[in-house]
This record gives sequence, structure tokens and C-alpha cells, in this order.
Amino acid sequence: MPDLKQKTLTGLSWSFFEKFASQIVTFIVGIILARLLSPTEFGLLGMLTIFIAFSNIFIHSGFNQALIRKADCTEQDFSTVFYFNLAVSIVSYLILFFSSGLISDFFDQDILNPLVKVVGLTLIINALAIVQNTRLTKRVDFKLLTKISLISSIASGVIGISFALLGFGVWSLVYKLLAQGVFTTGLLWLWNGWYPHEKFSKTSFKELFKFSGNLMLLGLIDTIFKNIYYVIIGKFYPAANLGHYTRALNVKKLPAETIANIIDRVSFPVLASIQDNKRRFSDVFRRLLNTSTLLSCLVMMGLAAIARELTILLMGEQWSLAGDYLRILCFTAIFYPVDKLINSVMKVAGRSDLILKLGIVRKFMAIPVIFVAVFVGIQPMLYGLVIQQFAAFLLMVIVGAKFAGLVPSTIFKDLLPPFIVSLTMFMVLLSFEYLFDLSLGVLLLTRILSGIVLVVGLFEILKNQSYLDLKQEVLIKLNAVLKRK
Repeated sequence: MPDLKQKTLTGLSWSFFEKFASQIVTFIVGIILARLLSPTEFGLLGMLTIFIAFSNIFIHSGFNQALIRKADCTEQDFSTVFYFNLAVSIVSYLILFFSSGLISDFFDQDILNPLVKVVGLTLIINALAIVQNTRLTKRVDFKLLTKISLISSIASGVIGISFALLGFGVWSLVYKLLAQGVFTTGLLWLWNGWYPHEKFSKTSFKELFKFSGNLMLLGLIDTIFKNIYYVIIGKFYPAANLGHYTRALNVKKLPAETIANIIDRVSFPVLASIQDNKRRFSDVFRRLLNTSTLLSCLVMMGLAAIARELTILLMGEQWSLAGDYLRILCFTAIFYPVDKLINSVMKVAGRSDLILKLGIVRKFMAIPVIFVAVFVGIQPMLYGLVIQQFAAFLLMVIVGAKFAGLVPSTIFKDLLPPFIVSLTMFMVLLSFEYLFDLSLGVLLLTRILSGIVLVVGLFEILKNQSYLDLKQEVLIKLNAVLKRK
């Protein structure tokens, strides 16, 4: 049995590879589809996002997190959650099916009626995979998850592109979603080797729901506020504007959610396994926090600096507005890892009630942003989101730090150097647009190379420990690769 450090490193490595590789495949497929389809077609699918996301919260209900947290899960626990997930997914689909007419009338888009009925099938398909995925995550088996994720992403991408080339328009995006769900679920059942063996247990359900209930309620609130912007933009602005917003959001998610989700998936089971050793718990938390925030700040501010040029070169001039949206959205995701890690710490402590309370407070912070979106415009709304996310970050650190055995000032002190260096890089690279008259391609390349040189130089001068640790790890891996050759 590998020790905790090796298990953590292996889990991080495979989780990073899975998320990064599948996100890269999704990104490439998205770029190709963006060149084949119009912003309006992406906007149509974006109008359904909140309904699917809202349904998924009921289906998951936080039970996957409860299963991961519970040290001695039984077959009855897994089977109970499986039957619950499946039953709720069927009910959710039926509600969507019979509400499709109302949804299409709300957005004044007749095509949404059949779209809802077909896209809704993904709820049932994906529900069949929840427990399978949870079992692999619980035992930190990200190698198999990586294999399944890559196969599903590539196969569904090929299907989506093929239908787009054949002129199926928005339906090519729908068929891609369905195909990804079918491939992922099918492979999980084929290779994971688990089947529900026990009956539904009320006792098991009640025990797990004590923890998952608060997470489900928080998920509902979070989903409403996170996806309400799809509804607002889709209702009050042309579908093309929602298409631009959707593509910008998806590009932002590539690096932001890759880093944050890797930390979330690995940190929770690892921290849960050492929760009785307070000193070790704090040390592991701090190392994870410092490294992930360093990467997040550099990547997100670097992406913000090249957002417009990158978007136009990859997707075409018709998507230039998405580039403007992307630049602002990048700043909403800088501290995603902090949020994920502090949530993991509070979940390990069993304080899902506090996670719920903090979530409610944070969502109330978003109410002014919603009014800005309706009455002022989309770009002012995005700037409001940046302010709201920064305030939420401060709140999470102040309230959640004690569960990691730290004080807020320690966390702020750790995070300040990568934030200052990254912001400096962004400001310098942004000035190139005004100082030099360069073509898009040359400007993009100049910013990337200059950003790398600037960041490495500043960190070498500052001797930041997180940077030095990351540098040493990269050099070790690179040296090992060269020796094998």
C-alpha cells in the first residue's frame, strides 16, 4: 500500500493529466465547432444550461461527497445512492420534457422545444455514472478515469464535428453532449466492474443525507446564481451575445476549472485521511494552497493578457466580442483553488452547515450584479462579477482559515507574492497593445514570450518558495525524461 505522499502525488498527477488532456480535447473540438457554427447556435444551447444544471443538483444531491467523506462505506450505501440518483434523474427529465413548451416561449425560440426533450436525456445517462465515478475517486484511481475521459471526449468530439460538417447546426452540439454521456457511462460500467447489489435503504439514506443535505441546498443556490446570467442574457439580449458569453466562459474554464477541480478531487480524500493529525493537516493544506494559487494566478492573468488576440486567431473575427468577455472573466477565477481547498477543509470537519451559510451570503453578494446585467449591460456585469468574486474570496479565507489550523493573515501573506507578480505581468503585457503596432499573431507571440521571461525573472529575484518547489519538481521530471532517452 503506497504511503500518503505517494498516493497524493500519483492522484494529483493522474487527475491533472485527465483534466488537462480532456479539457484540451474539449477546447480543440470547441474551436473547430466555433468555426463551423455561429454564435447564435451556441447561444441557443446556452439557454438550456441553467435547466440542466439545476436538475443535476437534485440528481447528485451531495451524496457523492458524502460517500467520499464516509470512511466505511457499505454496498448498501452505494446501492442506495445509485437508486436515488436514477429515480431523481427520471423525474427531472419528465419535468423538463413537459416544460419544453414553456421554456421555448420564455426565450421566444421555437427550436428550444425539441432541443429540451433531447438534451434532457443526458440527465438519465449521466446519473447512471455518478456512483461509478465516486467509487473511483474515493480510491484515488484517476488513471482509469483519465482513460475513460479521454476516449469519451475524443469520440464525442468527432461525432459533434461530423454532424456540424453535415449541416446539422445546433443539433451537432446536442449530439455531442449525448455521445459524451453514453461513452463515459458505458465505459465506467464496463471497466469499473461495480453493480448495485443491495436494496434501497432508508437508514443509509438518512445517514448520508445528514451531510449531503446542506451541500444539495448550497448547490441549488449556487447553480441558480451561477447560471442566472444565461437566462438574463438569453432573455434580454440577442442569442449571439449569449453565444459569445458561452464561448468566453468555456475558454476560461479550461485552465481555471482544471486547476480547481484537480485540487478539489485530490485534496478532499487526502485531507480526510489525515484529519486527526492537525499539524500534518495544516502543512499539506498550505502546500496545496500555495502551489495551486501560484499556477492559477499566473495562468489566468496570462490568459487575460492574450484573450482577444487568442480568440480571434483561433475562432475567427466573428468571435471578437467573446475575446473581450474572456479578458474580464479570467479575473473571476484567480482564486478558485482557494475556494475549493477551504471548502474541502470544512467538509472534512463535517461543517456542511457552515459551507451552506457562507454560500448563501456569497450569493446575496451577486444580487447587485444581476441588476447590472438587466439594466446596464453585459460587460459592466462581468466587472461586477470580478468584484463579487474577490469579496467572496476574502470571506472564505477569514471564516475558513481556522479549520486548516491557520490564521487568515498567514494565508494572505502566502498568496500575495504570486498575485503581485501575476498582476505585474498582466499590466506590462497589456501595455504592448498601446506601445507597439503589431499584427495579431506577432502581438500574441510577443506577449507569451515576454510574459514567461518576466515571470521567471521576478520569481528568481523574490526566491518565492512555492515557485522554487515547483521549479525543482519540473526539473526532476525533465531530468528523468532525458535520462530515459
